[in-house]
Parts: sequence; C-alpha cells; structure tokens
Amino acid sequence: MSYTLRFTAAYERRAKKFLKQHPELARQYLKTLELLEANPHHPSLRLHPLQGRLTGLHSVSINLSYRITLELLITETMIIPVDVGDHDRVY
Repeated sequence: MSYTLRFTAAYERRAKKFLKQHPELARQYLKTLELLEANPHHPSLRLHPLQGRLTGLHSVSINLSYRITLELLITETMIIPVDVGDHDRVY
C-alpha cells in the first residue's frame, strides 16, 4: 500500500527554509519523503508517536539530528508533514 503526502503551504515554507539552511541534507530529506510515501513504518524512519503538547503527531528521522513531524492519517492513507528541523526545534 502506498501513501499520499499532502504538503500544506506552511510546511512548504518551513521545508524551503530548512533546505536553504541545510543544503547538504537535501538528498537525505528527499529520500526520507520517498520512503515515507512508500512505507511509513520502514525501520530506518524510526516512526514514533509524540506526547505532551504534540500529542496526535508523529515523528520520523531524516538522520540522527534532524526530524520531520507529521500528522499520520493511516486510515485514509494520507500523510501531512507539519514541521522539519533539528530535534530541539521540532519538539
């Protein structure tokens, strides 16, 4: 089963800013999105639910330092990225 990524205008602005600040991560970022669309439960993404003020959101890893937070609507096969950045920024 494949999933559909739906990007909001707010996320696109955040992603553009993130990639401008970290152009060396562009390839890893795109690979993460491709894998997320193909299989959000792939072990290398380290998908996990968030708690506290971010309850209802999930997180996947771009690498050890950077994450993408997202809303995961598995029943509708829809994935909506919310934020991208380092661990301290997105949490």
